Amino acid sequence: MTASDGVRLSVTVDGRSAGPTVVLVHGYPDNSSMWSGVAAELTAKHRVVTYDVRGAGQSDKPSGRASYRLDQLADDLRAVVDAVQPTGKVHLVAHDWGSIQTWHAITGEGLRGRIASYTSLSGPSLDHAGAWFRAQLRRPTPKRLKNALSQFLHSWYILAFQVPFIPDLLWRTGLLGKQIQRMEPDAAPPEKSDGLHGLQLYRANMFTRLSRPAPRPADIPVQVLAPTGDAYVTTPLQTEVSRWVPDLRIRRIVGTHWVTRARPDVVAAAAAELIDYAETGAESRGLRRARVDAGPFAHKLVVVTGAGSGIGRATALAFAERGADVVITDIDASSAAETRKLLGDHGIAEYTVDSSDGEAVHRFAERVRAEHGVPDIVVNNAGIEPVPGTPPGDRYADLWSVIHGCRAFAPMLAKRAEGGQIVNLAFAAATLPSDLLAAYATTKAAVRTLSGYLQDELAADHIGVTAVCPVGGLPERVARDVVRAAEKPIATVPAP
Repeated sequence: MTASDGVRLSVTVDGRSAGPTVVLVHGYPDNSSMWSGVAAELTAKHRVVTYDVRGAGQSDKPSGRASYRLDQLADDLRAVVDAVQPTGKVHLVAHDWGSIQTWHAITGEGLRGRIASYTSLSGPSLDHAGAWFRAQLRRPTPKRLKNALSQFLHSWYILAFQVPFIPDLLWRTGLLGKQIQRMEPDAAPPEKSDGLHGLQLYRANMFTRLSRPAPRPADIPVQVLAPTGDAYVTTPLQTEVSRWVPDLRIRRIVGTHWVTRARPDVVAAAAAELIDYAETGAESRGLRRARVDAGPFAHKLVVVTGAGSGIGRATALAFAERGADVVITDIDASSAAETRKLLGDHGIAEYTVDSSDGEAVHRFAERVRAEHGVPDIVVNNAGIEPVPGTPPGDRYADLWSVIHGCRAFAPMLAKRAEGGQIVNLAFAAATLPSDLLAAYATTKAAVRTLSGYLQDELAADHIGVTAVCPVGGLPERVARDVVRAAEKPIATVPAP
């Protein structure tokens, strides 16, 4: 197809013809092939449109900065939307410079009334970014100054790209492309021509938009997927946009700048949730908890084992009071049912599970995922009463209950790539062993040690693992410790 200034754009349409139309807009120095994994995930239910932006891939590569100004890029997107779907609305998903130009398009007039939803990754509106920088410096606090300095250091390459000749030469020789791949293993080998012509994006837009930001509100549902390890765009710059976006959701996903290539399943699933919401009005739990006005536990899914009484029941109630949706287990079915009644609308389900039975715990975890989704918080509380005379085979049941719970839920938390928290009950016996309860004390010490090692192992997936070691106290007091551990993960939380 041909853009308004005569530039030819290469457009591809694939997927289910009767499904919602979603347009994927790539960034720099990529072309539309960057979306191959995400598109493959979406095509079963969606009509998927990809195109090479001007200067990249099979599209024309005009010379001169004027051809790469944001107004022209937004007009290209409008032309693509009009060509693939002349009437009705489409959904947009964009990355990096694709996100920058898409922000410009959806906050302008050219696509007003034509866009149903927008999912953005690793690319802010330049107007929003300019206003954000000003806010950090005009009303400075240590946190704001730190955020501004961090983003400035992440953006060093923007200044480098303004230098004439040298960046162009580095792209022609292939040195810059190789350096990007060394820094970002998830990035595909950039094409020399894509990187060379795309330099005009920075030269035509950056200083003009950042120095004179205009208010550009968005009137559609927007979801920002912020990679936790993005080397170019920091999380605050991407996510602190609620003043311009009333219907906003923020999801921090584990990955680097090119998470679109490394975890296409995660990106596609998140985008599909927003598309479904815009099409049907049915909002998933993931979208509800991602709303910027949601509380720290609102709409989060919490699993509490051994919740039929005592600390487990108090913990389940404490999370419910803070807005969480709670799934509980107990070996005693009637006790679990009673706790669920007390939880009211926040009691999602109760299950009868012997937490010391590994196969039973894994079956339970799979049922939770299938029926309610991946939990955000798992509390491994189930255990036995520490009394003398406990049969030898049961003395280490507490440890196995924790091990089974961690084994069952940690992999699914990691696969979802949105972090999470595992809280293991260890009690004071972990640090204050008793001669009368040697096996019990050994078990709790093992739980504490296991939690520390798991914390190190799962940190890269942004999954916190905490051992709570209260020294006595009422169940309600211990429950507060558990909630505090889930909100601010640390190694060990003693009772106050």
